[in-house]
Amino acid sequence: PTVLLSIVDHYNRVASGTSKRVVGVLMGNYENKICDITNCYAVPFEEDPEEPDIWFFDHIYHEQMFNMMRRINVKEKIMGWYSSGPQIKRNDI
Repeated sequence: PTVLLSIVDHYNRVASGTSKRVVGVLMGNYENKICDITNCYAVPFEEDPEEPDIWFFDHIYHEQMFNMMRRINVKEKIMGWYSSGPQIKRNDI
């Protein structure tokens, strides 16, 4: 539940009432064929609504956050990402 609340909070703080999307990283572990998502963090993300090939993902911020998260829980790994919106866009890949 904490992960879902974090994602909803991220969306409400950044993109609620706009056409902007939010993006973040999902962290957890994979053991015995079970993927357990235990944490997440938001990543600054911007895209040009008129030109879908122009976008910005703050990879430096992402690397710093990942390193800080690893200090808290060494067993957590990056399991995937989240993005808001009704459909997956080419930038998400």
